[in-house]
Amino acid sequence: MTQAPVPDGLVDAFWEYERALMSDDVPALDRLFAPGPTTLRGDANGLLVGHDQISAFRSGRGGAPQRRIVQTHVQTVDDDHALVIAVTELERGGRGQQTQFWVRTSDGWRVTAAHVSVPAPAIDTRIWRVIGDPLVAPTGSGPLDGESVAVKDLYAVQGQRIGAGNPAWLADARVEPVHARALELLLEAGASVRGITRTDEFAYSLAGTNAHYGTPPNPKAPLRISGGSTSGSTSAVSLGHATIGLGTDTGGSIRVPASYQGLYGIRTTHGAASAYALLPLSRSFDAVGWVTRTPELLRQVAEALLPAGPRSAASELVSVPGLTAIASEEVALVVDRYAAEHGAMRESWDLSDLPDWLQAFQTLQAWEAWQERGAWVAPRLDELGADVRGRFEAASLIDDARAAAARRLVDEAGARIRELVGDRVLMLPSAASVAPLIGEGLDAVRTANMSLTCLAGLAGLPALSIPRSTRAGLPVGVCLVAGPGRDRDLLDLAIDLG
Repeated sequence: MTQAPVPDGLVDAFWEYERALMSDDVPALDRLFAPGPTTLRGDANGLLVGHDQISAFRSGRGGAPQRRIVQTHVQTVDDDHALVIAVTELERGGRGQQTQFWVRTSDGWRVTAAHVSVPAPAIDTRIWRVIGDPLVAPTGSGPLDGESVAVKDLYAVQGQRIGAGNPAWLADARVEPVHARALELLLEAGASVRGITRTDEFAYSLAGTNAHYGTPPNPKAPLRISGGSTSGSTSAVSLGHATIGLGTDTGGSIRVPASYQGLYGIRTTHGAASAYALLPLSRSFDAVGWVTRTPELLRQVAEALLPAGPRSAASELVSVPGLTAIASEEVALVVDRYAAEHGAMRESWDLSDLPDWLQAFQTLQAWEAWQERGAWVAPRLDELGADVRGRFEAASLIDDARAAAARRLVDEAGARIRELVGDRVLMLPSAASVAPLIGEGLDAVRTANMSLTCLAGLAGLPALSIPRSTRAGLPVGVCLVAGPGRDRDLLDLAIDLG
């Protein structure tokens, strides 16, 4: 310690904490942090408030990076309060810093606030598989001049492999001879490719919690999941690494991460944007989509990727309380308030068939996923994350007769949903909750989300997520759904609504 006078016992407490940290002695670390709801710990991933949150974080992280203390300074406030700043050197290289505010209590010295910084990685591999400056230069000039694209690792990038979120698949993959058509159009419009981003394995998840590469960060809701399967692209845009996140939406894979991370995102009308050289999951539902930070850029991307078509007149907005009620109370409040502010008419729909519609969607999606990937997956189930493995195992049991019955119900449901929406615009939650905390159970969340997101998928409709926030400041998406081919109307409406 370099500053005197240093209060008695502080040095011993500091080094006791350091030994506990390096040995991952969670009980000792818990004891050395002050109890109560006001204790703080922050780092680049976010701020933990309260001893319980800090303890839960420590218990689940598996230890801190190994390091040594190379320099310390103490700023004494009085005999019972002191600030300790330590410079650290990580075993893997680079220097960091740790700032702690210590208070003497009846049980000894305790940390009441701490901030930790470590060297940033050259590449955050939770987000990026390949990155460049740029990785691919524009091939033309146009409305997307100066914009950069984070490409979901399902699209072909010439000279690269498609990794699909699984290292074994990546190892077997060929080098792509051409760009995916959607990417080619973006390059022709003036955009560059920043890099190729992580996805949930084979896009078969809505969480973003890839078992092989980790969970991309969610800067709008730290310590919460990113949402998927367009996880890396969404995080890249949210962090400012790229301006356009190119992704896909089969069962909500644009709308859910856009909602969780406070971005604009669109799932396009099924088949409206080219899926050439895009690795499929379920061809009946796969749709091209993208995320941006502004509605204006969202629309500019559409000018490059969607066919030209006439705009429709202003549409009546409608909200359905039975759909909004599927969401958590905090999300429902945001959606109801937004709908009321914009004069949406409340309408009651018969939703008694919705559970059957969802089951038909998931059955047909699973059957098609097995037709696409089953031959490769079957001998490699142990190389998949537990959640995706479970879905493929269930998919392998679906026979053709069951799939055919599901397809008939999907067709019936799609026709009914298109009839209900008509020439209006439906408002509903983009996701059923705010982003769950990392480590929370996700099965119930997935079911609730897909009860909402399956509607656009079943009917092949465009769906656009508009970012809002709860009273606590967490991101929420309000989803607009319109009739087939009305993508541009939704994009115009998103700008008008603000």
